[in-house]
Amino acid sequence: MADTQTTKAWRKTERERLIDARMAAAPAMRRIWSEAIATRLRDVLAAETGILGVYWPFRAEFDPRPLIDWAIATGRGIALPVVVDKKGPLEYRAWKPGEPLVDGVWNIPVPEKREVVLPAAVLAPVVGFDRQCYRLGYGGGYFDRTLAALSPRPRAIGVGFELQAIDTIHPQEFDIPMSLIVTEAATHRR
Repeated sequence: MADTQTTKAWRKTERERLIDARMAAAPAMRRIWSEAIATRLRDVLAAETGILGVYWPFRAEFDPRPLIDWAIATGRGIALPVVVDKKGPLEYRAWKPGEPLVDGVWNIPVPEKREVVLPAAVLAPVVGFDRQCYRLGYGGGYFDRTLAALSPRPRAIGVGFELQAIDTIHPQEFDIPMSLIVTEAATHRR
């Protein structure tokens, strides 16, 4: 798709379709898929060190909260992303279960305490993804701006369900591919 406006409109329609498909999947099936994703993520992250950037689940996404407990048990620090500027990158704040959370953008819980950290790896929820490990998100550009701004750049791991795979997201110049995408069925590598 050469035309930017055509691509933008296609992405908007595709996002809606993919979110609807994810939300239509039975909760019991999403739990089974999530357990398989968590197993794959533990394998991928087992040799990693440093802070792990996670996210709070939203709109039937993979729920990484059980993975947080595993990461803490293995001695990893955890950070949650916070929108501090709607046109800027995300800020990752250190967090442990039990520490206070407050409502952030879209009422997604974020750490109340502002202890900004640089994750070694980040999990990024996908709305859609393609064979080249490009991630289609919600359209705000937060993860792409964040990855572009962080130095050193953390390892970016897209997380979603296999039903979110598409042929291409029609990557734009601002899209940053994930190092890999983890689903219940596979670990897709770039």
